[in-house]
Amino acid sequence: MTGKKHKRIKASDASFNMINHLVFLLLTLICVYPFYYMIINTVSANDLSANGYINFWPRAVHFDNYVQVLSLDGLSTAALVSLGRTVMGTICTVFASAFLGFMFTQENMWHRKFWYRFFVITMYFNAGLIPMFVTMQTLHLTNTFWVYVIPAIVQPFNIILVKTYVESMPKSLQEAAEIDGAGIFTVFGKIILPTAKPILATVAIFSAVGQWNSFQDTLIYITEQKLYSLQYLLYIYINQANSLAALVRNSGTSAIAGSLATQQTPTSIRMTVSVIVVLPILFVYPVFQRFFVKGIMIGSVKG
Repeated sequence: MTGKKHKRIKASDASFNMINHLVFLLLTLICVYPFYYMIINTVSANDLSANGYINFWPRAVHFDNYVQVLSLDGLSTAALVSLGRTVMGTICTVFASAFLGFMFTQENMWHRKFWYRFFVITMYFNAGLIPMFVTMQTLHLTNTFWVYVIPAIVQPFNIILVKTYVESMPKSLQEAAEIDGAGIFTVFGKIILPTAKPILATVAIFSAVGQWNSFQDTLIYITEQKLYSLQYLLYIYINQANSLAALVRNSGTSAIAGSLATQQTPTSIRMTVSVIVVLPILFVYPVFQRFFVKGIMIGSVKG
């Protein structure tokens, strides 16, 4: 009897695992297909793509769309702005989150509980768009690169994650360092930063994705074209896809686009620019993935 029951349990486990794998495979396909759809439409014949004939497989493959779109005015400058704000913003946010999260675990910090609650309450209240714009203007940050970096440095949610992670670490690490004469900055630099890599990688992913995908700050604070971000340029290109397609067709860069298969259309402009903007950030997650799960799980265990 025991053997038969054991076999039934194994059979049910196998059935559950198969259904589980099928469900997650289906969810994966649903998530991946939009990116795949955009990519195959950018490398397929533009006339077929515009008429909705490209759904599963590329047809009449060519790469003229990327050559022509990458030559558009302002795209390379916007890419540098987005790259710069992502790198600098992520570094500043990670460092600030690490230091403040660590300091809020120190019992001898002056009015620690008050300052911690002061930071946390900003997650629930903000002054609004107009006061924020007036503040940025008063600080002379409008129409400057630093308007992308400075307002995003202190993020309460990231500070909470780091604080929770540091609290889960053995206190004996810091106590042993302090017995050896280490000060607060030595403890932070030589013990906390190396030990907290998983949660810092998690914060880095959140910050990098947020910085790269942001376009509203450009819309509100920036009027100079040289400071446009890539996402904001994507927003403009998508809204002006019809006129932009005509511009590319009539420009010197489209001399090779004599056939309908390679002539730019509003659809090809939208798809190509979207792929150019989305692809770089897709490579960020695999770099930090081995830290991400551990960091987010540990950072969510304690309140």
